[in-house]
Amino acid sequence: MSVAAVPASRVPPRQRAAGLRRLSRWLLLGEWRAHPVRALMAVAAIAVGVALGFAIHLINAAAFNEFSSAVKSLSGQADVQITGTEPTFDEAVYPLLAQLPEVAVASPVLEFAASLPDGRAPLKIVALDVFRAGFITPDLMGTPASADPADVLADDALFLSPAAQQWLGVQPGATVAFQVGTQPLPLRFVGGLQRARVGQRLGVMDIGAAQWRFGRVGQLSRVDLKLRDGVDRNAFQAALQARLQREHPGRFRVAQPNDADQESRNSNLSRAYRVNLSVLALVALFTGAFLVFSTQALSVMRRRSQFALLRVLGLERGRLLRQVLLEGLALGLVGALAGIAAGYGIAAAALHFFGGDLGAGYFAGVQPTVQFTPIGALVYFTLGVGVALLGCAAPAWEAARATPAVALKSGAGEVALARLAPAWPALACIAVAAALTQAPPVFELPLFGYLAIALLLIGGIALMPRIAALAFRTLHRWWQAATRTRPAAPAVPALTLARLANASGQAGVALGGVLSSFSLMVAMAIMVASFRVSVDNWILQVLPADLYARTAAGGATAGLTPREQEAIRAAPGIARAEFMRLASVSLAPQRPNVVLMARDLDPAHPERTVVLVGAAAVRPAGNLLPPAWVSEAMADLYRIKPGDTLPLPLRGAPRPFFVAGIWRDYARSTGAVQITRDDYRRLTGDADVSDAALWLAKGVTVGDAQAALKRLPFGAALDITAPTAIRALSLKIFDRSFAVTYLLEAIAIVIGLFGVAATFSAQTLARAKEFGMLRHVGVTRGQVLGILALEGGALTALGIGTGFALGWAISLVLVHVVNPQSFHWTMEMHYPWPLLGAVAGALLLAAMLTALVAGRQALSGGPIRAVREDW
Repeated sequence: MSVAAVPASRVPPRQRAAGLRRLSRWLLLGEWRAHPVRALMAVAAIAVGVALGFAIHLINAAAFNEFSSAVKSLSGQADVQITGTEPTFDEAVYPLLAQLPEVAVASPVLEFAASLPDGRAPLKIVALDVFRAGFITPDLMGTPASADPADVLADDALFLSPAAQQWLGVQPGATVAFQVGTQPLPLRFVGGLQRARVGQRLGVMDIGAAQWRFGRVGQLSRVDLKLRDGVDRNAFQAALQARLQREHPGRFRVAQPNDADQESRNSNLSRAYRVNLSVLALVALFTGAFLVFSTQALSVMRRRSQFALLRVLGLERGRLLRQVLLEGLALGLVGALAGIAAGYGIAAAALHFFGGDLGAGYFAGVQPTVQFTPIGALVYFTLGVGVALLGCAAPAWEAARATPAVALKSGAGEVALARLAPAWPALACIAVAAALTQAPPVFELPLFGYLAIALLLIGGIALMPRIAALAFRTLHRWWQAATRTRPAAPAVPALTLARLANASGQAGVALGGVLSSFSLMVAMAIMVASFRVSVDNWILQVLPADLYARTAAGGATAGLTPREQEAIRAAPGIARAEFMRLASVSLAPQRPNVVLMARDLDPAHPERTVVLVGAAAVRPAGNLLPPAWVSEAMADLYRIKPGDTLPLPLRGAPRPFFVAGIWRDYARSTGAVQITRDDYRRLTGDADVSDAALWLAKGVTVGDAQAALKRLPFGAALDITAPTAIRALSLKIFDRSFAVTYLLEAIAIVIGLFGVAATFSAQTLARAKEFGMLRHVGVTRGQVLGILALEGGALTALGIGTGFALGWAISLVLVHVVNPQSFHWTMEMHYPWPLLGAVAGALLLAAMLTALVAGRQALSGGPIRAVREDW
């Protein structure tokens, strides 16, 4: 500071610059040495936010890239692919394609999910013509483990990828049992797929053997075409698409492998989940911004007189502004660097132990590895530093604008926060947020919803000084009126309320971190509880039967024939049986397939079977189209409303249906449509089913009915489950899918608790002179500690109350804007009162204990030492 005391004109520029750098270093390091815990808390908040955001980014990128690579590996070197709007199509089109003059090689492919017994997940099987696939998809060519080349064409030969071999626990020569209908199908594991991707569960068979063995004679899933040299792929694709559309309307799609439509299908499958997870991960970073703000604001208030003295001694206003920003930048740099390193470690550990979908099931069957992405690291590093600078911008601006003569006076800390008092910016943020909730999604993402949440947080926190002033001044007036005639009234509440009523700015700063963390925690807790309870209620509504039976846990090869359905209906103890057939159809090339559900339902009373949303459509006179009910997700994604005509591709042609209503479905975010099984059987000729809902006769127990069904000739293949078990499993899957959300919610709570501790301890230690003066005028040590405990409790209680109101408002946006625009379904509001009460109690206790501990430290120096700087 000796340099600053000499006139600038007499100090050489180089020496002056060195002195200012030394001064800046002293100020920065001195503040960190004086209050290391507060600085560490701010750094930790930034580090946690950056680490979570970067880890989620790395996990999502690794999983999506591996999933896309696995899909691409199935296409090989094909130039053009022909697929159908249904899972399979008639192979009669294959000769037409193979004989086109532009085609060098045409490779037929049959893909399906082969059902496995004993409740195991299905295995994806790709069936190929080995004489043609070698030119297009050589990575899918199996290598026989024996020396017998005939294994390649054997009708019971199966090649497995290393991941599938490990998953099934088999060695070459072993038998793998699949299920076709209700009958077992044993296949020999004859060799491996050495060039399959790591983690890719896949089986390969000869196409003729697969068609015969799995009951798919004459069916194909796609045809891969390798064009002759010099053929324009785009022109050929357009011409072939036009020809097939002309000859087979709505039946075929012609595309190039891994084109924009394929990328869109891969991305749309999990994009909403990935984006929402990334936004939730940034909650901690957003909370960290307010902790940095609290840290820097309190630091500036405490050093206000020091900064004023530096200004008097010649330090420029701009230099002081840069100094405070430098302190925030240092916090951001350290926190962001630590966060990037921690994020990479978290991503590697999560991918190793939990996989790329973090329990949500979007990327099953792939085994991604973490890859450091410099661009992503730079983005999250910049976010961390930017959040820190943003948090200290207002304190830095106030420190630079402060008038030295006023700032030098003791007790001028509240003046420093006067510029936070105007309410109009906060009200403007809230008003804009309310308007943004009415905005439509952008690229099918609730970007305006996210922005509305951020503005609600900013507006709510900016209003805290006004809310604190109004609340505590009202309480102070009430206390004064209540104790006016009581001279012996306790002094602690009077002193506490007097300070809180006249230092609302400091109260607002203290509550910033509490409000941000608690309100976000409340919002996430309400959203998750609303979703979980809504799913639970939905499960109870869609599972009205006493028992449910199916032939396999998944896959497309198991099922029940009409004769077996009649046997189930006639089984002892079964009063009524309803059956369902599951299939999938493609309605748009850029979207994943829609699930088609053909059920035994009464068109006159669909509400008995499905959970309808809104009013049913009124059928126009003369409209004889068969009815269909679409899910909320399908209605939103495809812009369908009741009363529309919906063409569904069935048996090689688009069949028009009348959209009779919309139903709620939490199981399929890509869309589902229900039609009557009679209409499905009439249009397709397919009478098999995959699931059965069973009602028991009066007096029949569940155990007796299960035993009767197991005694049927095909009873061993039936998986019979009570609705309570299905409900428990569904909620377990839900909790596993939201495990990361629960973790992020817990982290927000922990950050809030530490933020409360850091903020109140910093404020308490900064008021040592105030406590010394109170001791001088006769206030006892116990009374001072009582004031601190009551202040901490009152401030936290106000923060909890305001945080709950703000969190409730944010939860409305999450439930009614973000979720419908992300996942295309609606839900009802439900409140987890025990959790909210427990967290509120923990925050209240933490604030009071922190204030007491910090108060003991502040009072440890004695009253004379505490006030000596004012003499």
